[in-house]
Amino acid sequence: MKKVGVFVCHCGSNIAHSVDCAKVAETLKDFPNVAFSTDYKYMCSEPGQELIKKAIKEQGLDRVVVCSCSPRMHENTFRNCVAQAGLNPYMFEMANIREQCSWVHPDDMEKATEKAIDLAKMAVSKVCYDEPLEKSYSPVTKRALVVGGGIAGIQTAIDIANNGFVVDIVERTPSIGGKMSQIDKTFPTLDCSACILTPKMVEASSHPNINLITFAEVEKVEGYVGNFDVTIRKKARSVDMSKCTGCGTCWSKCPTKVPSEFELGMSMRKAIYTPFPQAIPNKPVIDREHCLKFTKGICGVCSKVCPAGAIDYTIEDELVTERYGAIVMATGYQLFDASVYGEYGYGRYPDVISGLQFERLINASGPTMGHLLRPSDGKEPKNVVFIKCVGSRDENKGKEYCSRTCCMYTAKQATLVRDKIKDSKVYVFYMDVRTPGKGYEEFYNRTTEKYEANYIRGRVSKITQEGDKLLVHGEDTLLGRPVKVEADMVVLATAMVSNPDAAHLAQLVGFSYDKDGFYTESHPKLAPVETHTAGVFLAGACQGPKDIPDTVAQAGAAAVKVTALLSKDKLETEPSVSVVDQKNCAGCGHCVNICPYRAISLETIQERVNGKTIERKVAHVNSSLCRGCGACTVTCRSSSISLKHFTNKQILAEVDALCLQ
Repeated sequence: MKKVGVFVCHCGSNIAHSVDCAKVAETLKDFPNVAFSTDYKYMCSEPGQELIKKAIKEQGLDRVVVCSCSPRMHENTFRNCVAQAGLNPYMFEMANIREQCSWVHPDDMEKATEKAIDLAKMAVSKVCYDEPLEKSYSPVTKRALVVGGGIAGIQTAIDIANNGFVVDIVERTPSIGGKMSQIDKTFPTLDCSACILTPKMVEASSHPNINLITFAEVEKVEGYVGNFDVTIRKKARSVDMSKCTGCGTCWSKCPTKVPSEFELGMSMRKAIYTPFPQAIPNKPVIDREHCLKFTKGICGVCSKVCPAGAIDYTIEDELVTERYGAIVMATGYQLFDASVYGEYGYGRYPDVISGLQFERLINASGPTMGHLLRPSDGKEPKNVVFIKCVGSRDENKGKEYCSRTCCMYTAKQATLVRDKIKDSKVYVFYMDVRTPGKGYEEFYNRTTEKYEANYIRGRVSKITQEGDKLLVHGEDTLLGRPVKVEADMVVLATAMVSNPDAAHLAQLVGFSYDKDGFYTESHPKLAPVETHTAGVFLAGACQGPKDIPDTVAQAGAAAVKVTALLSKDKLETEPSVSVVDQKNCAGCGHCVNICPYRAISLETIQERVNGKTIERKVAHVNSSLCRGCGACTVTCRSSSISLKHFTNKQILAEVDALCLQ
């Protein structure tokens, strides 16, 4: 005979407004194996928990059921509570009568109460089959990996390194810096972006606990929290970094020119190059796809003129494997391809540019040395039109979400135009203006009032070219009439979107992502930098559109989480994991393919059959990797896999409680 205690929470009025909590508690008193049942207004409060502890001791309870909110919110709270009273924390169940009952049945108390009673009976039936479980422990490798070398990755690495742990930054391009290195000014203070970023880059490169691994990509990830084995592909630079001094002789003599990715195709770079003047490391890399030495077997000028003898055409990609305790994803974002909107003429009219191209044009180190000039003819534009929400808030051609930064960077760029060209006119076509940040509204007001930017509420239907002018056709919805603006330049505020390979990288590391390719946090409010995979954290715009202050704040938060993890000598592992009955396992491997955490593998065992030793394949679960999702249990055709704390016997007991009343 089990002795189960049932505790029904009112959750203030969250539950009690549509569930008769006292009736639920009273009804459960007569249910088999229930030795004690009561209700209380706030069961998660300190008095509520003391009520549970007291009942366990006085009533001799060996199992506890709490009927309250989602286990995600308070399961650990009540597990700790019953553990303090002397019970194994896994001799406890929660019945979710808030999210699954009260909140979805707000208008019918009788039926909501009936459902709450059913949910409570199911929990009681399951807890009678619960068994004590014990947590195990795994060691922690005190080293972190940050994937991505933008401002998010740099700040995360610095914060972790300052706490005494070694950090490796893996960046796919030849230099750290990310998108922030391409920006001219930052809103709302109009600080020089490079002036803020470059000291951070230098700090990261010179920090004794930070290792920069640029021009490299993550190739493979194995292992689990505290012990991730990561294989990194260091792409061949064709330059010996230990010999190179970064003098620049090689690229000054290189005869091959190709469009610069850093300048978004608005200027040329050499086949051997550094991306930008402040690049770190400030040592070149050879673009093998365009270098004549690699494409045609000729030239070799860079090798001949290099005074340090650093050019080495024989260098090949290198694979290195390192073990890390934690991984931070800080892979950033890309900009929406505005050519999707053919009516805007992006890619067809040279003077229709993206917001990031504008940043390069107005930047002192950009292709025009900071002079705002039209790409088509090098003339100074007098009329500049900005079009917002290009690719965002558009379910047809673009993304349905708001990119958050476009309103502010458009206001900033409008201000910079008026500041650079005093007699210029600026027009901004918008649907809404959103300024959700400290000092942002004031900045927007200054743009419209002091700098006299003309904001026109309405969408642009098309852009045409007449002579050297662009005609922007749109509407003014506030005046209710069509408008046509003659422009010298049009700037498109394009949406922030996920990287093209974001989904592949998420699958490689082993965590989830949303329909737009942004990485999914464990909980949007309570765990905004964690993923569902223990030991993997998020920082910056890889999670979703955000500006620099929010990115840096999240980077710091991720660093704190990593530091807390690495400061431990060992980690507790969740005991509610899958186990395999190898006697019945057919070794089909379906569970291996279905496991989202790569926790299951096939191994070969030997056994005696009719006096002979035979070998066969069976499934094996790595308990450190398993997250207890249960996908394998429903996939197993021979029913050889069972999930601790959610066994078939326990689940069927709940079904019987619901159906056999």
